[in-house]
Amino acid sequence: MSTPVLEAHAIAKRFGGVIALRGVSFALAAGEVHALCGENGAGKSTLIKLLAGIHPHGSYDGRIEVDGNEVQFHSARDAESAGIAVIHQELALFPDLTIAENLLLGSLPTRYGLVDWNEALTRARTLLADVGLTLDPARRVGTLGIGQQQLVEIARALARRPRILVLDEPTAALSRHEIDTLLALVQRLRTQGVACIYISHKLDEVFAIADRITVLRDGAAQGTCIARDTGTTAIIALMVGRPIEDLYPRRQRKRGEPALAVHGLDAARDQRAAPWLRELAFTVHAGEVLGIGGLMGAGRSELLLHLMGLWGERRRGTVALGGQELPPGDVRAAMRAGLAIVTEDRKRLGLVLDAGVAFNLTLSSLRAIARHGFVDDAAEATAAGAMVADLRVKTATLETRVGALSGGNQQKVVIGKALLTKPRVLLLDEPTRGIDVGAKLEVYELINRLTDQGQAIVLVSSELPELMGMSDRIMMLHEGRIGGEFERSVATQQALLSAAMGIAPGRAA
Repeated sequence: MSTPVLEAHAIAKRFGGVIALRGVSFALAAGEVHALCGENGAGKSTLIKLLAGIHPHGSYDGRIEVDGNEVQFHSARDAESAGIAVIHQELALFPDLTIAENLLLGSLPTRYGLVDWNEALTRARTLLADVGLTLDPARRVGTLGIGQQQLVEIARALARRPRILVLDEPTAALSRHEIDTLLALVQRLRTQGVACIYISHKLDEVFAIADRITVLRDGAAQGTCIARDTGTTAIIALMVGRPIEDLYPRRQRKRGEPALAVHGLDAARDQRAAPWLRELAFTVHAGEVLGIGGLMGAGRSELLLHLMGLWGERRRGTVALGGQELPPGDVRAAMRAGLAIVTEDRKRLGLVLDAGVAFNLTLSSLRAIARHGFVDDAAEATAAGAMVADLRVKTATLETRVGALSGGNQQKVVIGKALLTKPRVLLLDEPTRGIDVGAKLEVYELINRLTDQGQAIVLVSSELPELMGMSDRIMMLHEGRIGGEFERSVATQQALLSAAMGIAPGRAA
């Protein structure tokens, strides 16, 4: 490795009685992409906040060096002055300002004492082009999708011409095309000598882009590996602290009776729109996982939300649970019949972030813990405590604010809330998005336990290896229709992608 541009030596950090970092050392060279991996709560974000000046000098032990000289960052501005730019998971854009204003905030060009808007828009277009965007820079940021906002945030960081760029889960909200654009951008920055710290739960991205990989676990560095000389299994073993024989531990089992049956379903967004979901017909059996895949916009989430009564207007067709037909648009009827959903966006649709763990877990099953119209606190604590223990949710107390939990533990709370309704069919929409490998393995084992007990599961996932590894059958959607169905034994990535693109549909045996 060439001379480091950034080094952290024996960094230790506490939050009260909680040890977040335990003597972590880390080095980054010019023109290097150094990936930082670890489960949620491993200490990655804490280390990044130290390097970014958010946790100021004096609040931790150890030292940080830039170009071999010790630095003492007392604010984020100090870190920026040293050439460090950080893209955090939580976007820091101003939704009511334009793209150009966000990109050039604090450095808008002026002429005769006034903002030179023509120059500002020209500069903004150049910055957007660097990240593959052709948006109108006069457009308000709040009108953009999350993926586009993420790329605008990256463009804003690059506008400061950093020597060190830190990307914290940069692709969590990006489409495949946007991910490819971002990875190509990181490659280009590397050739320009920019050093990058890349944090991601997506190990395929890590191995595609990283020169070296450092793994953190429980606040301590477990080792640094040369990416080309190691593999996914070794990195996962360092992350979770044990060997992993099979990342997708799906066990074969016999299918039971039909649990969910959909026949001739057409559904539109609203009364004025043409049907988006069309001619859908499928059955899910007890003890079975039906995987649903497709390209972005294929209708996967809309299908699950419609089954639950949360999206769209049904034009024709039926949805039946255990032989009982469900009325369209009636969420309560769906829940009473035994249907439950874990939505894709846990923070916006699945949790009350400022409320406690017990409150969130029991929110959908209040009838079971109510006495004479009031919540029975003892019954709530018993039900929530049992679910916390069963799902191994890491929380200090049942009253701990859910927003303070790691992403993996938040996801367990969302799943636990659904399970407390005692469903016959569980709809899982991207249940492992944004959580670490260890938490993913726990979700996979939970799926196995539930299907062992006879539960039927519909699993939507954007990750083809996950679909192939955890599904008994796979149904690919293409523009709201079934593009192909496949038994697990014959499913290949090529066949699934072809069906998702409407090229070569297949049918299950």
